[in-house]
Amino acid sequence: MALAILADIGGTNTRVALADGGQVVEGSIRRFPNAEYKARGQDIAAILRDYLGTANVAVDGVCVAAAGPVQDGVATMTNLDWVMDADKLRRATGARRVSILNDLQAQGHALGHIAPDCLRPLIEGAALPGQTMLVVGLGTGVNAAPVYGHGAERVVPPSESGHMNMPVRNEEDLALLGFVEGLLRERGEIPHCGVEEVLAGRGLANLYSFTTHQAGGHGGKSSAGILDLMTVGDPAALAAARLYSHILAGFLSDLALSYLPWGGIYLIGGMARAMTPWFPQNQLAEQFREPRRVDLLTHAFRVSVVEDDYAALTGCAAWLEALRQS
Repeated sequence: MALAILADIGGTNTRVALADGGQVVEGSIRRFPNAEYKARGQDIAAILRDYLGTANVAVDGVCVAAAGPVQDGVATMTNLDWVMDADKLRRATGARRVSILNDLQAQGHALGHIAPDCLRPLIEGAALPGQTMLVVGLGTGVNAAPVYGHGAERVVPPSESGHMNMPVRNEEDLALLGFVEGLLRERGEIPHCGVEEVLAGRGLANLYSFTTHQAGGHGGKSSAGILDLMTVGDPAALAAARLYSHILAGFLSDLALSYLPWGGIYLIGGMARAMTPWFPQNQLAEQFREPRRVDLLTHAFRVSVVEDDYAALTGCAAWLEALRQS
C-alpha cells in the first residue's frame, strides 16, 4: 500500500490526513492549531512530522494545499508567515512525490470526487459534464478559479480573486466601499475594499459595522456573533445579510461572464455554508440572474454549495493519484 500524506493549511487550522490510491483514508483526519506551532517558531514541517510520528507510517507522496499564492513551487501563506517548498516537505515526510497547491486549486481538483449528497443546489441551471467549472471560496479569505479538464490534465489556474474590487452598483454600495476603506485606514491596513473585505468572515463583520453605523450606532461583532444575531432578527445583522447576498450575486455574475462555467459554479468554505440559509430571502438567485446584454445569466450556470469540510484533502488525494497514473 503506497500511502500519501495530505495537508489543508487554513488561516486558523491545518487538517492532515492519509490517502491511499486517491482516496482519503477513513478516520485518518486530524486538525492542528496553527497558532500553537507559530508561537513555537514552527510551521507546516513540524505539523507533518508530528502527524507521521503519531501515525507511525511511511509515505510515498505528500500534497499540501496552502491558503496563499503558489509560485514556482513555493507557497507563501497569506495569513501566516509560513513559506514552504518541495525540499522542506520532502525532508519533513521522507516522501518521494511532492505537490504544493493553492487551497482553491485543491478544491477545484476535488470537483467530480465529492459525494452528491454533499452538493446543495443554490441556483438552478445547467451543469454540463466535461465543461469548465468555477470554484469560489468564501471563508477566512475569498478566492475563485476556473477548473478545466480531468485527471492529470486538469488545470486549476492559481488566483487571488478575493482582492478584486468590490462590485459597486448603487449609492449604498459606494457608501459601503468608502466606509470599509475608512475602517481599514483606521486599522493601519491598506485601504482597498476588495471583495474579501465584504465576503470573508471579517467581511460580514465589516458589513455589520456599516449597517449599525447607518442606523446611528456603533457595531463591533465577530462573524459568529453576527450570525447569531441574524437568527434572532436583529435589524442590523439582517441588513448585513442582505448586503452580503447582494455583493455576492454581483461577484458571481461577473465571474460567470468571465469564465463561462457551463459545468457549474461551486461555493466552498465556512461562510458559504453559514450564509446559505439566508440567500433565498435576500434574493441571491434573482440578483445573479439579472438580465444583461448577453443573455446568459438569466438561465445558464448552476450554482451549488459544497457541504464537505474536507474537500481540499480530497482534491489533494485526487491530484496525487492523477499524477501517479499519468
